[in-house]
Amino acid sequence: MLTLERLRADHADALLAFERQNREYFARSIPDRGDAYFAGFAARHEALLAEQAAGICHFHVVLDDEGRLVGRVNLIDVADASAELGYRIGERAAGRGVATAAVAEVCRVAGTAYGLTSLVAVTTLDNPASRAVLRRNAFTVVEDITLDGRPGVRCRRSDLGTGSSL
Repeated sequence: MLTLERLRADHADALLAFERQNREYFARSIPDRGDAYFAGFAARHEALLAEQAAGICHFHVVLDDEGRLVGRVNLIDVADASAELGYRIGERAAGRGVATAAVAEVCRVAGTAYGLTSLVAVTTLDNPASRAVLRRNAFTVVEDITLDGRPGVRCRRSDLGTGSSL
């Protein structure tokens, strides 16, 4: 059983540990956050909470059945009833449907709790796992793009608020 929780101040330590533990794993498929991210994590976490309080973004952590943080799912740049979806699942939870379930739940929450009507997401073509998560969650490709110098796609989903919860 997975749980999606809205980001809170008391998630900071677990989130920093998650990012450190998975830094090398994430860097295999997406650009590394860099040392400054980790050095300034406390201030960054506070800034994210302020953005969330202002309604600009909605940040979430994904917890496993033992309450361990195994991922994050974020909705950023909220405007005109739309937002950009981003997600990352830690290495030990990868390949078990966690990303698919977490994205499904955030799509439901985006429509029912946040009043959003559409989400966009981007991924590179050399990240088949991310593309599969989006496809399984009814995102459709709307544009070819270049992302960090690599070929990619922009996807959209417009029927939010449907589907089962975690």
